[in-house]
Amino acid sequence: MTRTSVQLAEVCDVRDGTHYTPPNTGGPFPFLTVRDMTDEGLSFSDCSWISEHEFIKAKTASACPEQGTVLFSKDGTVGKVHVVNTDRPFAVLSSIAILRPDGERLLSRFLGFALRDRDILRDAENRKTGSALRRIILEDLKEVRIPLPLISEQLRIARLLEEADRLHRMRRYALQVCDELLPAVFHEMFVRPNNTWPLITIEELAARKRNAIRTGPFGSQLLHSEFTTSGIAVLGIDNAVNNRFDWDQRRYISPQKYELLKRYTVFPDDVIITIMGTCGRCAVIPKNIATAINTKHLCCITIDNEKTFPSFIQAAFLYHPQILRQLGVAQKGAIMEGLNMEIIKDLCLPLPPYSLQKTFVKLAERHERLRATHIEALRQAEHLFETLLHQAFHTQ
Repeated sequence: MTRTSVQLAEVCDVRDGTHYTPPNTGGPFPFLTVRDMTDEGLSFSDCSWISEHEFIKAKTASACPEQGTVLFSKDGTVGKVHVVNTDRPFAVLSSIAILRPDGERLLSRFLGFALRDRDILRDAENRKTGSALRRIILEDLKEVRIPLPLISEQLRIARLLEEADRLHRMRRYALQVCDELLPAVFHEMFVRPNNTWPLITIEELAARKRNAIRTGPFGSQLLHSEFTTSGIAVLGIDNAVNNRFDWDQRRYISPQKYELLKRYTVFPDDVIITIMGTCGRCAVIPKNIATAINTKHLCCITIDNEKTFPSFIQAAFLYHPQILRQLGVAQKGAIMEGLNMEIIKDLCLPLPPYSLQKTFVKLAERHERLRATHIEALRQAEHLFETLLHQAFHTQ
């Protein structure tokens, strides 16, 4: 049986939030923007707070969502959706649309999931007045069509999708906790206020060979025009930006060009750290990498394996407060601009006993396997949710 479909305006009161930003007075009422709509729900921790007078003005303009309304971000990051499940009074900016469903024909729980379906929103997004404008205007949102099954069917679909969404959120949270584990283990093992471990520089931990710490070719040594579609790989920021080695963009040079740039070869278990653009990201080169060189955006370190381990050095770059202080990192700050090879050579840290480092390395390897399991579980949960979402709104 073919389902009927309706425009949102037929079954919803669709309004903007307030069209002006009231002053942040530290008053008693939260004022939310798109940034306060998170994957975990509405966030009141870092929002603006407005006075009672400003709140009454927003409420008069129908910019104060009530319990059971649906919020939809239509400007900036388009497509965030939240069903209001609190009676806490708050106001929202006009970048957020407020949808009040007709409860006799449309459930807010069902509408919330319908608005998360990209196919349902595609027509409205295609009517944007320019690709640079990341927004959906209110009139186009009102014309979005959604299927309208019986209330009993809407409730069944909403319950099913809520369970799938709950599984998805649990998998995402498990991965988040997993990612927080390794830094905590590192701090517990190595950040000690009164240790007697020798203070040693990164240069002293590098292999005892020429060019053990190096950056890539500069200037005319390697031009963008010399990149090819196959040959010898060239590593850049994108290979380390996630603090693990990833293949993202693929850049190559010819074997002939490589012969001129052999001194910039990276080797299995080398540590690479970004020194331009997004500075301070760090990764270990995998053991099975084919011949490759690094660009000038990376500093590459070949480690002395009799003194330390690549994964320990990577963790030290990312987590050790003494290293981070030398890099100019505040508690929530960013790596200093202009990071270079000389700065990296001079970085120093208390070097733990080799056996303690080895224990950490084994834990880090187990952690990486656990993380891979969580990533796959999250991928499957996302696929399940998207499949059920498509079936719910596109199966005739």
